[in-house]
Amino acid sequence: MTTIKSTHINTSSRGVNIVNARVIVTCPGRNFVTLKIETADGLTGVGDATLNGRELAVAAYLTEHVVPMLIGRDATRIEDIWQFLYKGAYWRRGPVTMTAIAAVDTALWDIKGKIAGLPVYQLLGGRSREGVTVYGHANAPDVESVLSEIASYVDLGYRAVRVQTGIPGLESTYGVGGDKMFYEPADAALPTENIWSTEHYLTHVPKMFAEVRAEFGPTLRLLHDVHHRLTPLEAARLGRSLEPYALTWMEDPVPAELQEGFRLIRQHTTTPIAVGEVFNSIWDCQELITSQLIDYIRTTVVHAGGITHLRRIFDLAALYHVRSGSHGATDLSPVCMAAALHVDIAIPNFGLQEYMRHTPETDEVFPHGYWFEGGYLHPSEEPGLGVDIDEEKAARYPYRPASLPVNRLQDGTMHSW
Repeated sequence: MTTIKSTHINTSSRGVNIVNARVIVTCPGRNFVTLKIETADGLTGVGDATLNGRELAVAAYLTEHVVPMLIGRDATRIEDIWQFLYKGAYWRRGPVTMTAIAAVDTALWDIKGKIAGLPVYQLLGGRSREGVTVYGHANAPDVESVLSEIASYVDLGYRAVRVQTGIPGLESTYGVGGDKMFYEPADAALPTENIWSTEHYLTHVPKMFAEVRAEFGPTLRLLHDVHHRLTPLEAARLGRSLEPYALTWMEDPVPAELQEGFRLIRQHTTTPIAVGEVFNSIWDCQELITSQLIDYIRTTVVHAGGITHLRRIFDLAALYHVRSGSHGATDLSPVCMAAALHVDIAIPNFGLQEYMRHTPETDEVFPHGYWFEGGYLHPSEEPGLGVDIDEEKAARYPYRPASLPVNRLQDGTMHSW
């Protein structure tokens, strides 16, 4: 008879207890919130806690409610701490809570990688691909100038491009800004008000993509963000009109609160659908995934509870032929981008990764080891996430109030932006 002896390992003696956690708010061109956790043996981990337009709400949630509960805990118990913060809050989910949990979770994965001496993706099962295919943002006030923008991305080696242009008859629209490379929609302390016309939009977009396909041929992957602004039937009409141009996806065609609407879209068009950047839990997308009403799920590390919870979402999606397409705009810091790449490189059902380049000031505040080459992003090979925050440089850029715009119809009615 073989006797198995149970041995309790006191990981606290290894110095992995959390002794400090601090929230750092900085604005090197736009606002970012970062959580930095430190263990007794001096290891540190960072997590992104940025919620665009509501940054200070997450900073307060972390500082007042989460950080005091972290001190003294074993940093290696990632799952247990995730469940403690999720189930222990009672008021579960929501963008503020889940962004705060994500910051803790991501920082703990960073520490875990450093303890193991491995990049985080190795702890997630290792590489499933050599590089992460990313898409860039080509935006311009008109079709003629957007063709030039697309060409510049193709010249850089991009294999996929999101296309947004101004709409004739409207002064402004989502996705088109003054700075083509560093587009940031949060443009004022209080929300600016844009005017919207669905009729103008539905007339313009198919004509735009007809010219894009004529210029670039059938193989360049093209994407478009509707940004929640249509009804299901309007979205179905748009999707059908775009079928000849073979988009990789039509993003956020309708607000996702009424998920039955996606079934109606599915019945009328074969244009692939992507959704989920505003989702913060697996419960937000469970029906969309299991009923195969979408093709790409765009949840992110920072808004969906960190690496731990995002991996659950992607694993569920893999069972239903749904691929990842994570949000990656400039409102996610290099900390989140680094974490996303470790997930992207490991999961079997990767689709695309959005990639908007950060300003030089942001890159200085957040030194990182990931890099772009030939249309791919590559995660750092350093232990952990391979990213950090330079707190001295961060202190040079104090918080600046910035709000996302809002939309009104031409008659003044509030509408989804």
